[in-house]
Amino acid sequence: MEKIRVVVIEDHELSLLGIRTSIKQDETILIVGDAVNGINGLHLLNKLQPDIAIIDIGLPGKDGIQITREIKQSNPEMKVIILTLCDRKETVLRAFAVGADSYCMKDIGFEKLIEVIHLTYRGNTWIDPKIAHIILEQAKRSSRSISNLDGIDEDMLDFYVLTQRELEILQLVVDGNRNAEIASKLYITVGTVKSHIHNILMKVGAGDRTQAAVHALRYGLSD
Repeated sequence: MEKIRVVVIEDHELSLLGIRTSIKQDETILIVGDAVNGINGLHLLNKLQPDIAIIDIGLPGKDGIQITREIKQSNPEMKVIILTLCDRKETVLRAFAVGADSYCMKDIGFEKLIEVIHLTYRGNTWIDPKIAHIILEQAKRSSRSISNLDGIDEDMLDFYVLTQRELEILQLVVDGNRNAEIASKLYITVGTVKSHIHNILMKVGAGDRTQAAVHALRYGLSD
């Protein structure tokens, strides 16, 4: 079985050691490199082209947001997991806006981190329940803002306003449910859940879509 190739960019030695130790427990994942600053980290990603990059936000040289933006521009297929202590609304939304696939807080358990790596590798978006409420609040705020605008057409409403199903799924994410659990509770497929989550992130301005960002700014949906 081909292993999942991972690069870790983390400037705290103890955190880096903990990540390496946890990942070594899973024989299907291989750390092919690590870096302790953003400049070396980005160079390593471009050189090694791993399946997944695990990136901290607060890095010297280049921060995790900058690295994610640049690597997604050069290799959109590379998966990015943000692993950080930062739970500020602006940072969370910016991370998804530049293309992050998953967002974890550093107090995540080792077993859960392994699970997130596998989920992200398979194309899932994993949002730590501790910050998922930020996405929910932003979605509701954006929906209210766009709905109150005069003269906006139905297509734009469909583009930004979350459907009842999307709000339902987002609330389940906030409550800590995984994609498979959401699918089971709503009697839909995991693929459908993934599609809804993708749409949710797009609508709150958290998709890696330049056109969406332009529309958001034009209609006052971005802070």
